[in-house]
Amino acid sequence: MNFDVAIVGSGLAGLSVALHLADRRKVAVISKRSLRDGASDWAQGGIAAVLDAADSHEQHVTDTLVAGAGLCDESATRFIVSQGREAIEWLVAQGVPFTRDEQAALGLHLTREGGHSQRRIIHAADATGHAVQVTLEQRVREHPNITLLEHHYAIDLITSDKLGLPNGADRCLGLYVQDVHNGEVLTISAPQTVLATGGAGKVYLYTTNPDTATGDGIAMAWRAGCRVSNMEFIQFHPTCLYHPYAKSFLITEAVRGEGGVLKLPASAGAAAGQRFMPAHDARAELAPRDVVARAIDFEMKKRGLDYVDLDISHQPPEFLKEHFPTIYARCLELGIDITQQPIPIVPATHYTCGGIVTDLYGRTDLHGLYAVGETACTGLHGANRLASNSLLECVVLGRAAAMDIEKQSVAQHTVLPAWDESRVTDADEEVVITQNWDELRRFMWNFVGIVRTTKRLERAQHRIALLKEEIDEYYANFRITRDLLELRNLVEVASLIVGSALSRRESRGLHYSLDFPETLPKALPTVLNPLKKILPHKR
Repeated sequence: MNFDVAIVGSGLAGLSVALHLADRRKVAVISKRSLRDGASDWAQGGIAAVLDAADSHEQHVTDTLVAGAGLCDESATRFIVSQGREAIEWLVAQGVPFTRDEQAALGLHLTREGGHSQRRIIHAADATGHAVQVTLEQRVREHPNITLLEHHYAIDLITSDKLGLPNGADRCLGLYVQDVHNGEVLTISAPQTVLATGGAGKVYLYTTNPDTATGDGIAMAWRAGCRVSNMEFIQFHPTCLYHPYAKSFLITEAVRGEGGVLKLPASAGAAAGQRFMPAHDARAELAPRDVVARAIDFEMKKRGLDYVDLDISHQPPEFLKEHFPTIYARCLELGIDITQQPIPIVPATHYTCGGIVTDLYGRTDLHGLYAVGETACTGLHGANRLASNSLLECVVLGRAAAMDIEKQSVAQHTVLPAWDESRVTDADEEVVITQNWDELRRFMWNFVGIVRTTKRLERAQHRIALLKEEIDEYYANFRITRDLLELRNLVEVASLIVGSALSRRESRGLHYSLDFPETLPKALPTVLNPLKKILPHKR
């Protein structure tokens, strides 16, 4: 199968690239499930952009740098923030139904979230990601130059080095993908390949991410020789609904932005109902996510609690139903009336701040390979992502990558070898994959969580090494399955997270170590190289 551009991933970043290119390029969008089965569709809060006259790019940049704990790349931050209005205008032109406010700029309602000094969050009620994805999906399905390969799993990139081709620098020539329904492996030739596969939240036991978040792009790029940066900075969202029948349901940051307060639950005894965030940070509930998540973790461990309460019942019922209809309906299904009761919440893995090292056009270390969205590390998020900056980055960098690809001449396709089908044996012990998957996610949660120690990290590293041996043997000898491929990628990403965490001998942002509680004067990124392990950061 030959395309000008192959895009792996169908979230906001991937679809943005596709729509910007499709008028002039033959594009394939590869999605391992359906187009909307990714994290973008789950995003509740919104998109951060400077629209209000009282706001400024400088304030947005400052808020981002503060949240990023000194580790943000300032030039990348300014580049992305400066294009916020243009990104929103493009989405409006596509038909995204944002919540309206005719008195505001562009006629769009703005809300506020933790870490932001101004109201600058453009949203579609409390289901922004879904509104954006539905709109862009329709545009993608209608475009004659876009081929959709849903339920196709990307296995690995094909590079000139792997094929032993002479001349010039190593470059990406395409990739192998498996049709999930029939097991057939397809060879896709593409002079330009874009990884937009999202994050790696499923490496942890508890996450707000969908099941698709298995770090596929990061693992594939690493195996192809690309550098990876800042993988120790895994963001734990402070407020995930705690309920036995609610899997991965996020309570948006905007609930705290609109006055929600965190309190100790009834199980805290005499302290029940007490608000605790002011004791941890002057910004209280509006502190950045890492601060709030650590505070909740501290209170839960200190008092032996399973959860804490997020209470916004003091707001009028009409206000809550209008601003948070999805949360109101879901909680009510579970017997929680947020107009009268607090919401039980716990922190959960939410966002991978690090990823494949790219420049501001999405270019990686490998010629012909781009990375955009959560799978990439542009330097915007630093040691902690500011709320609602992720969707902004997807649109801005998606457009930038498309512009750079358009500048490249349409190259001739290389004839690529078919997938080696000699490994035709079906594994007779699939339970091993299930066992390894469960073990990985549990020890990552226990040993590489919100608060870390060197000893726990070393334990995790030892277990990962054993798992990698087992998985590599399986991969080499048995027919591949989606479960095996996802586990292979998750173990690769887990190894990168632990290796990065062990190399950082300080506490900064989302990485908090009891052995190194101080923050060093100079903020330096962690950059891992497949050949030399850790390198000084060069962008």
